[in-house]
Amino acid sequence: MVEERITRVEEPTGDTHTTHTTVIDDGEPRRGGGASTVFILLIVLIAVVVGIYLFSNMSNSETAKDNAIANAAQDVGNAAQNVGDAATDAAKDVTNN
Repeated sequence: MVEERITRVEEPTGDTHTTHTTVIDDGEPRRGGGASTVFILLIVLIAVVVGIYLFSNMSNSETAKDNAIANAAQDVGNAAQNVGDAATDAAKDVTNN
């Protein structure tokens, strides 16, 4: 596509200047340098890495919580065993006297 532009400029002294400009467009779409695409891909990559990091940390905290609960249950079981042993010893002492 060819476009012709004519510009007329009149100066305060009364002189007139005319400029002819011809613009030739060959029909191919214009493309940028690709920096915006690289920037968007970089942002997406950073978001994925942060997401993986946060997900793995949540998994680690769940594991730590589960381990703490298991240890507490084991301690309660050990305490119950000690109470049972003490009750058995006390019962033996009472029946032997």
